[in-house]
Amino acid sequence: MTDAVTRCGFVALIGAPNAGKSTITNNFVGSKVSIVSPKVQTTRTQVKGIGVFENTQIIFLDTPGIFKPKRRLDKAMVGAAWDGVGDADMVILVVDAKRGFDDETRSIIARLNKRKIEAILVLNKIDLIQKEKLLGLSQAINQEGSFKETFFISAETGQNTQDLYKYIADNLPQSPWYYPEDQMSDMPLKMLAAEIVREKLFLYLRQELPYELTVEPELWERKEDGSVRAEITIYVARDSQKVIILGRGGQMIKRIGQSARKEIEELLEERVHLFLFVKVRENWQDDAERYRTWGLKFD
Repeated sequence: MTDAVTRCGFVALIGAPNAGKSTITNNFVGSKVSIVSPKVQTTRTQVKGIGVFENTQIIFLDTPGIFKPKRRLDKAMVGAAWDGVGDADMVILVVDAKRGFDDETRSIIARLNKRKIEAILVLNKIDLIQKEKLLGLSQAINQEGSFKETFFISAETGQNTQDLYKYIADNLPQSPWYYPEDQMSDMPLKMLAAEIVREKLFLYLRQELPYELTVEPELWERKEDGSVRAEITIYVARDSQKVIILGRGGQMIKRIGQSARKEIEELLEERVHLFLFVKVRENWQDDAERYRTWGLKFD
């Protein structure tokens, strides 16, 4: 860090599920701090991605996708997203350009308007849409909401992301940095490891099952040789779900474990001994302790 004036602030990324908020966070930080999945509603709570652009420390609040909630967990996730808006110095609405201007995005804009929040509009995944359609989409969204700036990016490829980061860096308040220069997230390593396991469950399991489970770290212990022993439990609601996760002859859980361990080791740059357990816990979605683990509000 130089002697120049420093800036620092929180930037809330909000949007419909699967708009690319987590990909933007990981792209900026340069490492995985938030899990990514083709399935919607992967992020369950606020995840902080911390990085530096020029003399500004930007703290991205990657929030759960905003949708019409039905279950208690859904409501808690959407609540966490709007809490992120209240905590932020800057709010960015991320829209999946390919999906277009859908009802979920309209609902988010209506609430921003009601709260008189002037956000930044980011149209993401521009590599998947024709330029002519992109301009029309931008115009339609800007007519409905009040936005300070509009950016066209692809977080997946990195296209135009530097322009977005520079704008953010230039417009956050002057302030000392809140975190050490090399810190990427405020999430404990054991929680990050559990999230990576959950990402693999989304990747390998059928459509609905990942929404019916929770993943929690039980042990994170550094051994004498410098390696880490990590014990992580996957909780499901029914015995039939446990059977699916284990797979025939334990092949599915082995596949998930190998994939997760490899990614955790690459992230930490050290050896990890990963042990996964699958247990049945009925009605875990109504267990207040689970919500506290994720930093969600039970009520």
